[in-house]
Amino acid sequence: MAAKLKVKGKLRSYLQTPFLLGIILLLVNVAVYLVNRNAGYIVSGYTVLYFVFIGLMMIIIKPDINRELVTFAAEYGQIQKQILKNLELPYALLDENGKIIWFNGAFEDITEKEKLNKKTIMSLIPQIQKSDLPPEDGMAELKVKHEEKDYLVRMKGITLKEMAMMTDTKGAEDYQGYLIAIYFFDETALNLALQEVDNQSLVVGMIYIDNYDEALESVDDVGRSLLGAYIDRALNQYVNAIDGILRKTEKDKYLMIIRKSALAQLKEEKFTLLEEVKGINIGNTIAMTLSIGIGVDGLTYAQNCEFARNAIDLALGRGGDQAVVKSRENLTYYGGKSEQKETTTRVRARVKAQALEEIISGRDRIYVMGHRNGDMDSFGAAVGVCCAAQSLHKKCHIVLAEEVNPSLQPLVSLYRESADCAEDTILTPEQALENADEGKTAVIVVDINRPSITECPELLKKCKTIIVLDHHRQGAEAIENATLSYIEPNASSACEMVAEILQYFGGGVKFKGVVADSLYSGIVLDTQNFTVKTGVRTFEAAAGLRRNGADVTRVRKMFREDPADYKAKAETTRLAEIYKKEYAISSLKPEGIKNPTVIAAQAANDLLGMKGVKASFVMTEFQGKIYISARSIDEVNVQVIMEKLGGGGHMNVAGAQMENTTIEAAVIVLKSTLDNMIQEGEL
Repeated sequence: MAAKLKVKGKLRSYLQTPFLLGIILLLVNVAVYLVNRNAGYIVSGYTVLYFVFIGLMMIIIKPDINRELVTFAAEYGQIQKQILKNLELPYALLDENGKIIWFNGAFEDITEKEKLNKKTIMSLIPQIQKSDLPPEDGMAELKVKHEEKDYLVRMKGITLKEMAMMTDTKGAEDYQGYLIAIYFFDETALNLALQEVDNQSLVVGMIYIDNYDEALESVDDVGRSLLGAYIDRALNQYVNAIDGILRKTEKDKYLMIIRKSALAQLKEEKFTLLEEVKGINIGNTIAMTLSIGIGVDGLTYAQNCEFARNAIDLALGRGGDQAVVKSRENLTYYGGKSEQKETTTRVRARVKAQALEEIISGRDRIYVMGHRNGDMDSFGAAVGVCCAAQSLHKKCHIVLAEEVNPSLQPLVSLYRESADCAEDTILTPEQALENADEGKTAVIVVDINRPSITECPELLKKCKTIIVLDHHRQGAEAIENATLSYIEPNASSACEMVAEILQYFGGGVKFKGVVADSLYSGIVLDTQNFTVKTGVRTFEAAAGLRRNGADVTRVRKMFREDPADYKAKAETTRLAEIYKKEYAISSLKPEGIKNPTVIAAQAANDLLGMKGVKASFVMTEFQGKIYISARSIDEVNVQVIMEKLGGGGHMNVAGAQMENTTIEAAVIVLKSTLDNMIQEGEL
């Protein structure tokens, strides 16, 4: 027997309305009988006729209604199918494996394929992987680029279990199949509009002349105004060429406003302004250099300005002659190929010494620490700062690990045996953390400005008053919220900086031979016995230490090498590979060596003695890491190279650490980095 078509919902209620009205008519008829019997007979007749008429109408009209419903449903389904087929939104149905089952015309147009039924969505659009497909009743969304258009792809899992249950299929309750509806939303125009808005966004830049006064002093009175005019013209022409705004705020400082699209052009050109300004010469013996700080992608104009200020501070802290671009997410460096010239004035050292004295005077306890695996420069500087704090009658402690670098052990032992070192002057990081007081404790960091590799990074988080004294160029990682930061890339060593500070600290600190020996040994170490990065102030600091009793012979004895170390260094030098005819690369075997990182650094220094070698790199394994020591004389900035590997340092002395790798793999990474930098013109 054929199944009858049944209606439901509002249509069913509409068809039942005449019968409901008939029931009301019957109730009215009963009421009329109560009033008048004859009138009731008349109403009863009309009621019978009403029900007969309604019944006949339902019998006659219902088949027509059913037929019209079937026709409408069929036509509605065809219209829906046709609308979906002609829908301008690309749409398709996939099975759970990504195979295309059905698609509309718009989907066929974007794929430009004829036979799609046997293909998978992954083969048509490789950016969509099988792992991107949603689970049953799940949703997935991703962005793809196809045929030079940007699409937002949305996928929804559609279960087929309920549909299978409605059929007479055996085992339908265990059916696990499902379909995936996939939609493609064209966002090309939207992305172009957003990109255009982003290109027009404000970028703030600050331009400082690094050595304005020194350069002007190198020309006569007539040339000074002319040199300043040449600089102004070069800067204005450069900024006007990119449709920007430049305003001079001080004699050696400028504010720059440009569009973000112009910044992309400056990046592509590697900030040629840096070299243009250095090329200005009207008789000045000192070339002018610039520092450029740029802030971009801030949430507000004020934040972009703050980014620019941070970037210019970073550029100056790294030695100048470079551009730094800072955004919310990263930092990018350009330039920095020239060594910053030493200044003869000590005004800055005097100002920093007075500020340091004021801070120490207001604290009850002082902690001084250098970097992990400390050397003579970091420990010597810590001893000098400790001496300065003790001159103000403040309790000062040096934070040092229990196991120190073997090359540092003679100096530590010498200091421990001296009268300047009390029983609790040298503390371990654990002891320092236990005794530190957040409010009345100051932490002075020497010979390092990266918090992650200090002797005790947790101490920086516990104490609010932090002072940084360092001679390394700043990198992306820096100690934040420092109360006083004295970073002088011109200085040869941290010990040189501390030796100068001691001259102006409290009217001049008087110290004995062991403190002088510690500071002198740090200078000797970092200058490689006064041969590298040594200026007038370096020799003046050394002369002052000699006057205070520094014993050159005693310091020299502390630098004597173990025979095994000497042989290992010689073997490392012998096995060096000359890469690209300019870069010496070698590795040190750490077996039997107490301190392989120091020997590797010494070997890197020795490799610079070879003719034609512009830079040297020596690697060694120590404590599960690969340490790289990089050295150069003046032609290559090894700091930039090491920053590519996550390290840093000076232009001529730098290093890096690599984890979870081998020396062989590290050599490959180093060579690849050199190749890329040579190809991009950075070397």
